[in-house]
Amino acid sequence: MQDLSDLRNILEDYNSLCRRIEETALLWEMGIDEGDESVSGEIKDSISTIQTDLEAMEIRVLLHEPYDKNNAIFSLQAGAGGTEAQDWVDILFRMYFRWAESKKMKVEVLDKLPGDEAGIKSVTALIKGDYAFGYLKAERGVHRLVRISPFDSSGRRHTSFASVEVIPEVEEDDEIEIDPGDLRIDTYRSGGAGGQHVNKTDSAVRITHQPTGIVVQCQSERSQHANRLTAMKILQARLLELEMQERERKLAEQRGEQPEIGWGSQIRSYIFQPYTLVKDHRTDIEIGNVEAVVDGDIDPFIFSFLQHRAKSNR
Repeated sequence: MQDLSDLRNILEDYNSLCRRIEETALLWEMGIDEGDESVSGEIKDSISTIQTDLEAMEIRVLLHEPYDKNNAIFSLQAGAGGTEAQDWVDILFRMYFRWAESKKMKVEVLDKLPGDEAGIKSVTALIKGDYAFGYLKAERGVHRLVRISPFDSSGRRHTSFASVEVIPEVEEDDEIEIDPGDLRIDTYRSGGAGGQHVNKTDSAVRITHQPTGIVVQCQSERSQHANRLTAMKILQARLLELEMQERERKLAEQRGEQPEIGWGSQIRSYIFQPYTLVKDHRTDIEIGNVEAVVDGDIDPFIFSFLQHRAKSNR
């Protein structure tokens, strides 16, 4: 029933787009026949909105893989570079937060480790919205920053790195069975904001899946039980992602393809000095307005990646 509802929504959007195109064409013909130039502004506005909605629909059509519709569990981790790298994580997190807001999605911080002096060492958040994972899977990999560091008194240019991990949120998945005997569960006192209750009780939870070495943690909730449930959800999602990667690797071997380098790959560079440029190294798309990008305008990169991926899989 959910699939049927999704297909109906897509069909309704398509039919609505067709009607708007026909109405705009009719308005244009009437303006020509009557010599009425006053409709030109309305026609331009209509074409602009149609183009925007058409691009959004094209992206939607590309999101057909398993779990694309799901919410996304999103993690950022600072690389080498100390305070500069931690500030870069802070900038990236703000970028994705603003992007999510523009899509009417909600962001729920699950775990956050502040930097020593500024910025963020690591942060994990749940992004809730239709096709959140489908969109954000385009952002997985290493993001590189080049700028004159505000933390360097000598005004030298620095290069910093941050890794982005995106996995789908799964409620219950029969394919992933977790043996309680494989888990080591630790509790500890939450840090940061949250009031006296959070800071005085061992409510934060860290779970280690010993066979794989995967470690997840959560301290966003007030109770240890709630944090444990959330941590288990993250663990299940990461184990599912691990299994999906293994399937892709085996299929690539059968096809004689070179497996794609995933988590350690540098996918994009953000250059503030000596010139301004954001370049995606997978699709070669470049945007000169770096400020707009870090303010959340990342749709061109996502769209180009999804198109590139679709062509590669044909």
